[in-house]
Amino acid sequence: MKRTIIKIDEDLCNGCGLCVDGCHEGALQMIDGKARMISDLYCDGLGACIGDCPVGAITLEEREAEPYDEIKVMERISPSGEATVIAHLNHLIDHNQTEFAEQGIQYIIDNNLNVDLKKLKNYTSEPKEAKTFKKEIKMEMNPHAGGGCPGSRMMSFDRPEATTATTTATSVAQQSELRQWPVQLHLVNPQAPYFQDADVLMAADCVAFSMGNFHSKYLKGKGLAIACPKLDQGKDIYIEKLTAMIDHAKINTLTVMVMEVPCCSGLLQMAKLAVQNASRKVPVKALVVGLDGEIRSEEWM
Repeated sequence: MKRTIIKIDEDLCNGCGLCVDGCHEGALQMIDGKARMISDLYCDGLGACIGDCPVGAITLEEREAEPYDEIKVMERISPSGEATVIAHLNHLIDHNQTEFAEQGIQYIIDNNLNVDLKKLKNYTSEPKEAKTFKKEIKMEMNPHAGGGCPGSRMMSFDRPEATTATTTATSVAQQSELRQWPVQLHLVNPQAPYFQDADVLMAADCVAFSMGNFHSKYLKGKGLAIACPKLDQGKDIYIEKLTAMIDHAKINTLTVMVMEVPCCSGLLQMAKLAVQNASRKVPVKALVVGLDGEIRSEEWM
């Protein structure tokens, strides 16, 4: 699958080893006097090591790589002791990677590791199980964390449910239902936590502008990817990413929303090719939106 991962320029690397010390996941080692990636499995692609490199030898790139595996990381780093484990989990918290942090917490609980969870950032009360982690530890968002372009940093948003009797239908419809960032298909990581076992909506760029109820009726509760089949470049990458969502993120359903203009149908074709290439089968719904914002057709593919 293609995902964001670090790249080391060996010509620039001076062998100082600072990036190795800063990589809590254990993805880097000094070999023959140079920093080298030992396994894609351990690199979360957040780029924390970029700031440790004094010569600018580390950058982020999108390439074919094995999916990041939090359990493999925990297995690798836990023998190094509590300090390393806490530093790793706090690193995930800093980057708002709640789901991966939950997996790490669960590993600690399941294996009865001697790790004091009170040392986690923004700790309030020790969770008895990992699924309570989100509720009991407030996640801070650092707008410039993670290296690279801040606009492409992965974020998950918790949206409050409308529960009061005084909430009107109009106010609910106007509430944003976006649960993540980024949303552009070139920028999203198909293995991102918010795509795991999720219902995913892939929408043409223009769809949300034509529909007044796009958020409340179609986006709510879904992971989102947007694209323009006419203007975007590298659409083969789109097919690969959609295939990875199906096979690796194991999405539940894929909904494709396009405009009724002919060029928009290319998005449906990409979805069909991704389904054909995937080893799993998922239900795919196609919706065609008129220029007036009304649904022209809705069918399962």
